Amino acid sequence: MTTADDDDRVRAEANGSRLLAEGAEMLTDGVARLGGAWITAAVARVADAWGGLDRSARATLDEAAAAAAERGAARVLGELRELFALDPAAQRSTPLEIMRSLRREPTEVLRGAGVPGVVRDPFDERAFPDDVYGIVLRSPTELGDDELGGALLAWGLGKAKILEARAEGRGRRETEL
Repeated sequence: MTTADDDDRVRAEANGSRLLAEGAEMLTDGVARLGGAWITAAVARVADAWGGLDRSARATLDEAAAAAAERGAARVLGELRELFALDPAAQRSTPLEIMRSLRREPTEVLRGAGVPGVVRDPFDERAFPDDVYGIVLRSPTELGDDELGGALLAWGLGKAKILEARAEGRGRRETEL
């Protein structure tokens, strides 16, 4: 026998699933559209600030950045899809954590070109020890689409609604026993 509480819980979980799916779709679309460009821009920004590459070395760097952009965007897109394919209770990382790993490919390219690391804030050094160029994403909006911040929020709210509805359902069943 279903009750009004059961109906509310089912609606809450369905609403959470909708939010989660919408956020996930927007985030994967954002990485597919903008992840590669972000990688090439990160390489160019650091290389320009350093200014230590001659024309030939810079051309080589730009070619390496273009290849890294393809690899990095594809890698992160795949990791996001793997995360979103999991049940929300099994998701052990967040989309932002995965998106922040976009820094790997530009870091490899810059290191390969001999570009030295930058001076970073002590907090950043502790929080992102492998981000020697200070390029880690703070927010998905840094990819170049302000709506990605809302997408991340929708994903998080959706996941929370789903988990809360499930917990309420378990708690209700346990009290009935």
